[in-house]
Amino acid sequence: MEYIKTDRAPQAIGPYSQAVKVGNILFVSGQIPIDPATNQLINGTIEEVTMLVLNNLKNIVIDAGFSLYDIAKVTIFLKDMDNFAAVNKIYEDFFGDHKPARAVVEVSRLPKDVLIEIECVAVKN
Repeated sequence: MEYIKTDRAPQAIGPYSQAVKVGNILFVSGQIPIDPATNQLINGTIEEVTMLVLNNLKNIVIDAGFSLYDIAKVTIFLKDMDNFAAVNKIYEDFFGDHKPARAVVEVSRLPKDVLIEIECVAVKN
């Protein structure tokens, strides 16, 4: 087991790792809209924060030696399901023709009261 840490994504805000690599599988912790350069929470539109979270997720995946095409499963936690269509559009543009398995769940509250959190699992072939 290898703990993954990169400066190109927000530092963990609790007792967990950005990601854990077990063999050819990468488990990426939930990412929220924190700017990795400042480690400060970014409040913006759902589109802005979704893009930031996806980019943070991508940086962890890449720095762990995987690619976006290795992502097999994504879980998206939304504070408000009314944002589903906007998030879905950003997500679709971000992943292009790659279509990982996915779940989207509305939750009552997220860390730091953010609008979105995304986690993923990647598998290297």
